[in-house]
Amino acid sequence: MKIYKANRKGFINYLLIGSLILPIAIFFMDKSTFSEKPFILLPLLSPLILIFWIYFDTSYKIENNELIYRSGFLRGKIGIPNIKEILKGKTMWSGIKPALARNGMIIKFNKYDEIYIAPENNDELISDLVKLNSEIKITEYKPK
Repeated sequence: MKIYKANRKGFINYLLIGSLILPIAIFFMDKSTFSEKPFILLPLLSPLILIFWIYFDTSYKIENNELIYRSGFLRGKIGIPNIKEILKGKTMWSGIKPALARNGMIIKFNKYDEIYIAPENNDELISDLVKLNSEIKITEYKPK
């Protein structure tokens, strides 16, 4: 079993910083509200907890001939023999995305299914997948 960390670059970092600053800024703008009603802080901290969960929980691993992904509440398994093609360096803007960064890879499996993941090192994960299924077609995406 090998675990691949998620690439944590880009927009997720700005979202995390922004969600940290918002409750602090509101607290300093009106301290009396928080001293009178401390429970009002809970709605401000809920998104922060969700973002932290996704940020620290996102990872991928290969185990028992399956690619296992997890990112917060998104969890699943892909049978490596079912993988048909990997588009390396491309970002998918809709669909299932257990990823935190751009320029990851789109994995096409079964007949019409695809998922976007973004490990720290695309090449390492691709080489390990190809060792287990040599029929995977690798396509390098080059922007125009």
